[in-house]
Amino acid sequence: MTQQIHDVVRERYAESARQVLVNETAACCGEAGIGPELYSALERAELPDAAVMASLGCGNPLAVAELHEGERVLDLGSGGGIDVLLSAKRVGPTGRAIGLDMTDEMLVLAQRNAAEAGATNVEFLKGQIEAIPLPAASVDVVISNCVVNLAADKPSVFREIARVLRSGGRMGITDIVAEDSLTPDERAERGSYVGCIAGALSFSEFENGLRAVGLTDVSVTSTHLVTDGMHGAIIKATKPRLPVEATDPGGAPTAKEAAALDALGMAPVAGCCEGDGCC
Repeated sequence: MTQQIHDVVRERYAESARQVLVNETAACCGEAGIGPELYSALERAELPDAAVMASLGCGNPLAVAELHEGERVLDLGSGGGIDVLLSAKRVGPTGRAIGLDMTDEMLVLAQRNAAEAGATNVEFLKGQIEAIPLPAASVDVVISNCVVNLAADKPSVFREIARVLRSGGRMGITDIVAEDSLTPDERAERGSYVGCIAGALSFSEFENGLRAVGLTDVSVTSTHLVTDGMHGAIIKATKPRLPVEATDPGGAPTAKEAAALDALGMAPVAGCCEGDGCC
């Protein structure tokens, strides 16, 4: 079932990318409350047209992530790169924005958009959000836009988010969330899996899943109604700050992980402690 979901989602978003790459027409999700209109006109003006046309999100994670100069940001399910490119501008030349997507066509489109935008502090990786191809403790912020609902194994996604976040790091994403009263069957009646509806978690399922992997300050806040009982929502969480000497998977990078970070141009911060300006 997991592989079947991956295949269906991959083909759906590959077709969306082909629409933009070949036909130069906007991708279509088929659901209300989803698409580039959720970004401001000023934000859309910052980007290549193709990045905007490929947007299939249910919100604007940049509006909630509160990015800062020099931060390392990971966008899960980066698609055509709209949030990666916007993030790159906000973290500046000393920061880095990384996009992760499992669809070859979307990665091609994202690379093209990054080149057109002249973005040099970006990186696009191929992979699944259930198994993020980055070392532990390698990013300050995780964002995503209407992607977690598409994952076949959501507990693995939550574990991976907690793993790759640095001590004190944070998550700020947008997604489709169901009211707690709706059963999985009732969610499926309201829309398809690839249309970002059937695979949605409920408010309490999302909150409990994030707390289960050790994240704190968890909040799931509705922003708009997508369809009956289904909401666009902002989801936030924080990884607790750990001592430098912590040896758990979320602590300081190991020598092997540091080498992997260096290969990505993301040298890890050593000896970071609260108050020294690097946390």
